[in-house]
Parts: sequence; structure tokens; C-alpha cells
Amino acid sequence: MTKLDCNVTNCLHNSENCCCKQAIIVDGSKAKDACETCCGSFDEKKDGAFHNLFKTPETRLEVDCEAVNCVYNEQRHCQAEHIGIAGDGASDASHTECATFQMR
Repeated sequence: MTKLDCNVTNCLHNSENCCCKQAIIVDGSKAKDACETCCGSFDEKKDGAFHNLFKTPETRLEVDCEAVNCVYNEQRHCQAEHIGIAGDGASDASHTECATFQMR
């Protein structure tokens, strides 16, 4: 399990800079830089959208990863002890990124 910090406060799953999902996916199969990755689990928090009042922030979760060029990717799973998902104010998954990505 990976420790995750997420500053994408506009994501429906974000609570207290943690993710309320038990697992996320990082996209970017051809990424060579962090800006070419994104959180594929991002869902924009919109006015009037369903809000989960029972969200439980997860500090450690499973991270499936399509960024196969990353040093932390092992058989499409992130092996980093700690990752950060960046993209405060994002309105689309493409506005997010795995800030921990490092090219092999």
C-alpha cells in the first residue's frame, strides 16, 4: 500500500488532502515526465453533485499505474512508499498528475 497525498481539492474523492477511494489508477502509458501522467480516478466535484457524507480519507491505498516508464512501476502497480497527486483546481483528469513520477 502506498501513502498518498492529494492536493486535487476539486476532486469528489478528496477529503483532507487524502483520497476516499480504496484504489486509484495513474494513467500515462507513454509518459516521460510527470506532466504526461494523470489520475484516472479523478471525478470533478460540482455543485449539485452527490456528496458522500461518509467519506473516509485513506492515507494508504492501492495504486494501479499505467505509467510503465516510471521507476516505481512494477507490473502496473506503484511500488513507491509515498506519492503525491497534484492538480489543485483541476476540472478534468488531464489537469492532474502524479508528482512522484520518475523516468526509468
